Amino acid sequence: MADVFTAAKRSEVMSKIRGSGNRSTELKAIALFRQGEIHGWRRGKPLPGRPDFCFPVQRLAVFIDGCFWHGCPRHYREPGSNVIFWRSKIARNRSRDREVTRLLRKSGWRVIRFWEHDLRGTRARAGAISRLMKALSLGR
Repeated sequence: MADVFTAAKRSEVMSKIRGSGNRSTELKAIALFRQGEIHGWRRGKPLPGRPDFCFPVQRLAVFIDGCFWHGCPRHYREPGSNVIFWRSKIARNRSRDREVTRLLRKSGWRVIRFWEHDLRGTRARAGAISRLMKALSLGR
């Protein structure tokens, strides 16, 4: 079926759609926190880059980056069509991630980033819990 909008109108319409997070990935992270008996986290704190979770007392921002959207070196597979668009899109996302991390650190926050695949599998989750607990203990 052909698109009813022109390319310019479709671009305008799509630009107004804002992501609301990846619910399943965030639920996996919450389960991870509970498994590790990790407390004190909050969601939705108005910080640069909108961290998925933050620990205000330790001033720790936690991001869970999707393997596709953030260009995971292990799992990202470039789509076969519209290659130039996707290369540019993923490069902008990664650049924005670096800038957000820089802004948060400049304002006194520590930042930890997990890949989506860090929440899959027993060994990966154990490593993620360990890394998060270490980061939390450094902030006390």
